[in-house]
Amino acid sequence: MRSIPFHRRTGLFPLSQLCGAIATTAALHATVAAAQSSLTIYSSAQPGTLSTASFKSGGEYGGVPGYAVVRQEQTFDLTRGRTIVRVSDVPALIDPTTVSFESLTDGTGTRVIEQNFEFDLTSTRKLLEKYLDREVTVEQGRGNSVESTVGVLLSAREGIVLKLSDGSIRTISNFSSIRLASLPGGLISKPTLVWDLAAERAGSHKTRYGYQTQGITWWADYNLTLNEDSNACKLDVGAWVTIVNQTGATFNDAKLKLVAGDVQRAQPRGAADGVYPMQTRAVAEPKSAGFAEKSFFEYHLYTLGRPTTLSNNSTKQIELFPSARSVQCEKSLVYYGQAGWFNGYYGGPMTDRSFGNQSNKKIDVYLRFKNREDNKLGIPLPAGKIRVSKLDTADQSLEFIGEDLIDHTARNETIQVKLGSAFDVVGERRQIDFRVDNNAKWMEEDIEVKIRNQKDVSAAVIVKENLYRWANWTIRAASTKFEKVDARTVHFPLAIGKGAESVVRYTVRYTW
Repeated sequence: MRSIPFHRRTGLFPLSQLCGAIATTAALHATVAAAQSSLTIYSSAQPGTLSTASFKSGGEYGGVPGYAVVRQEQTFDLTRGRTIVRVSDVPALIDPTTVSFESLTDGTGTRVIEQNFEFDLTSTRKLLEKYLDREVTVEQGRGNSVESTVGVLLSAREGIVLKLSDGSIRTISNFSSIRLASLPGGLISKPTLVWDLAAERAGSHKTRYGYQTQGITWWADYNLTLNEDSNACKLDVGAWVTIVNQTGATFNDAKLKLVAGDVQRAQPRGAADGVYPMQTRAVAEPKSAGFAEKSFFEYHLYTLGRPTTLSNNSTKQIELFPSARSVQCEKSLVYYGQAGWFNGYYGGPMTDRSFGNQSNKKIDVYLRFKNREDNKLGIPLPAGKIRVSKLDTADQSLEFIGEDLIDHTARNETIQVKLGSAFDVVGERRQIDFRVDNNAKWMEEDIEVKIRNQKDVSAAVIVKENLYRWANWTIRAASTKFEKVDARTVHFPLAIGKGAESVVRYTVRYTW
């Protein structure tokens, strides 16, 4: 161990230098090469619920909704027989039941006798607790001078309590430094994995160890640029992965994989359950390679084709796939006059005339596009937040126009994004008449929906209606053609000229 400078006048060791020495001592093990890390990161967060601002405070790990399977390869010098191997600078949130170790040089002749995860880290308080009933020197600033008090340390919980040489007790609440006579044992400055190994072969061993750790997560963000004119609706689609590392450890030049899908996880999960579930043979990739996607079991695996460093308490963003240009899309306006109160069918026919007569006036704006290869996409898309912008041609700046969330979306599926509500198109829904015959077990309702277009261009609007009063229904009359979408929903498509109004009237009969 390196020597520690001491105070020339007192001959004691300064506390700050003692802590530095502890860090050096913890790093002394049989390593002859730096560890090569591989991480597979899983996220348990709901899409769109996280932001980088959530983690800026440091968070102390526990608030990060995700975990990683970490695999590291490292070379150690082992003696024949028993050897203690220590690896420090590991994450503070390791699940100790998932730790595994194997020698790649002599797997059959090397076995683990014991393994430990030491996480009781040193601090000023813990260091002083090692000095209870021992002599220390407390220094206090007095103007331009320093006053030193020597005594036996009785307590360090709320200030310092010393027993002086004359038997008196002195309490000190404010001090500039404390000097200790020697370095106490049993202290670590970083979380440490310790293995007690039995080896038949002495010499350099290439080893692999792994574990699961909390405090790390990832999510996807999609940036869409809308290019809209009278003839076409097109999108430029970009995707980024955001990774937050608050494990307490830094992973340098790590091989990175991300898993997209809803992975069931037992609590806890041991190493025997597969601490290497994503292990594959390494393939040389260009340094500039991005993520390669493939199906893996019932999930999707995204493998970065180059090493990357994930520093502790940091956020990193990596492009998920190159931007897709001119993706064909469709903009639609949807009026749902019952939005906000319809919750499905009830325990019996809803024969109350006034039930459900509230009217929402907002008309929602949606973008739809197909995740297909012939539409410049065809990529399994992890759950995440979609942000949409549009170019203002007046100054060539992109302006934000709305955002929405998507769940994990397979290729060849259609994605629908809600952007907000239209400003110049409004709706109104009202009940015109209501009739009920409880003996004959039927009721009829007449509904009128008005859509007014105050834009200087025509607008296409879909009027969405839920037939909510009972499960059995028939539309007996309608002023406009309609489409039955499902067992309780119909759509009335309208084309409305600029400055014009369109009216939909229909009669629905319910029977039971």
